[in-house]
Formats: sequence, structure tokens, C-alpha cells
Amino acid sequence: MAMGGPDCLENVEPYLMDVRGGRPTSSELVEEIRTRYRMTGGRSPVLGITREVAAALEGRLNDSGDRQYRCYVGLRHWHPFIKEAYAELLKDCPERIVGLCMAPQYSSLSIGAYVKKVEDARAALADETPISFVTSWHRHPLLIAAIADNIQRTLDRFPRDVRGQVPVLMTAHSLPERVVAMKDPYPEEVRGTAQAVIAQLGGQPTRFAYQSQGRSGETWLGPSVEETVEALAHEGHRHVLVAPIGFLCDHVETLYDIDIELTQLARAKGMQLERIPMLNASAPLIDILTSVVEAHESSLVH
Repeated sequence: MAMGGPDCLENVEPYLMDVRGGRPTSSELVEEIRTRYRMTGGRSPVLGITREVAAALEGRLNDSGDRQYRCYVGLRHWHPFIKEAYAELLKDCPERIVGLCMAPQYSSLSIGAYVKKVEDARAALADETPISFVTSWHRHPLLIAAIADNIQRTLDRFPRDVRGQVPVLMTAHSLPERVVAMKDPYPEEVRGTAQAVIAQLGGQPTRFAYQSQGRSGETWLGPSVEETVEALAHEGHRHVLVAPIGFLCDHVETLYDIDIELTQLARAKGMQLERIPMLNASAPLIDILTSVVEAHESSLVH
């Protein structure tokens, strides 16, 4: 399961309507978001990437075990919706279902919302197939190794004599600050991912910040990437490497929020900003997910 995104510019408004729980979006905000998608390819790449991941994962799981697996893709806020995917998978009469979200860190507002969508689909279809969910794999060794490797590779884009001093700015999607009062594990889990990556980087300087805060009017988790980049510039840094450790694949939060908006801010401050590649449907991600699913299956047996 993944968040999803509009498949064309015309569907930006209905997509936002779903994200906002049916509440209308101002025409100004619709046009602003539509412009972001227009500047990053005209549609979200999430569905295509997630389908590629699902096909590769299905093949790997069927090659590595005695069970027969089928991998389906359901999106939280656009077609194919989770309820559509669930109805489709029931046609294959599964013995058991595993829910896997394309997000390594747990939050009741993210992973919890995916689980709720599945539960709603099950209730609507009166389905009682045994089901379990992978909820968190934020410190999985293969995930940490893949992120650290992408950081090391991307440092090569900077002048050789400064690479060891380039700050690595690790980011995760911000959530409303009320998650702290809710004792939600998300802030701790994203910090845990960051700490595990830092341990792999030796003496490389690092920072952490939240990105892509929403427009809900409430306070969101910080510090923001914008204020962190400005602080780095004020300290005299002329280079920064952004590592979005809370994301697995490219979407508007990487392609626009970082590659366009944050890059422009850095340039205005006289800084070179580079971003690590997302794992997308790469072999390392398929290795990670195969290990995650197999460990989940093993935990059910034991």
C-alpha cells in the first residue's frame, strides 16, 4: 500500500478532496499543487513505481519459499484505492493476507490510517480471511545499509576536498505536533532511522529536519528543512546533501519540495544542494522487502 497521487493534472482537485476527507480545497491551493505536478511530470509516479515493486517482490517471494504469493497494489488516496485492491485480491481466494505499507516508520496517522482503510474494506465485504500487518521496519539493517550507500555515492557530486565536511541533512515527512501528546512512535522511529544511518557514516556531519508540513493551520513537527538550510548557510556551509530517510520512492515531496523549492532556497544562499536517489523499485529495496516479509512470516509461525 502507498499514499498515491493524481494520475493527471485534471485529477489534482479530486485527489486533494480525498486527502482532505471530503473537505473542499481553495482554488488557489488547487492551482498551486497542480503547478507542482505540472513541473514534475504532470502526474504522480507513485503508482507506477509501486506496481514495479510489487511485481519484483512477488517474483522474489515465490522464488525463495514454498508458499505461493500474489502482490496487489492499493493506494490510500487515489485509484486503485485500497478497497478496490482488496476486492480484487479476494477473487484469488487467499489463505492469508499480509498488509505492507511503503513506509518504514510507524505512525497512527500514516500506517494506522492504511490499516483502517483495510479494515473498512473487510467490513464492507464481510471478509474474514486471516490478515496481519507489517507495521515498522525503521531500523532494518538492509534499509540502513542502502540509505548509507546512497549517501556515500551522492557525496561524490561535491568537490573532493570538501566531501568529508558536507552536512548530511536527513529528512522525514512532518506530522501535526499533536502526535507527541498522543505518544505516537513516529518521531522516535524517524530519529531511530537517522541514528542508525549516522552510525554507518563515520565522522560525516549530520542534521535532521522535517519537511513538507501541511496547510492544516495547526503546529507541525520541526525543525523544518527550510530553517535548517538557512542555519547551515549562516554557519558558513556552502554544501548540503539531503537524505529523505522517511521516503522510499520519488513523489512530489522529493521531486518538487526538495529538487525545486529547497534547491532554489539553497542556491539563493550560495549553497550547492544535492539529494540522494530514492530506492524506488531498485534491487536493494526488493531485498529489504523480501527480508521484511519473510521475518514477518517467521514471527507468525513462532
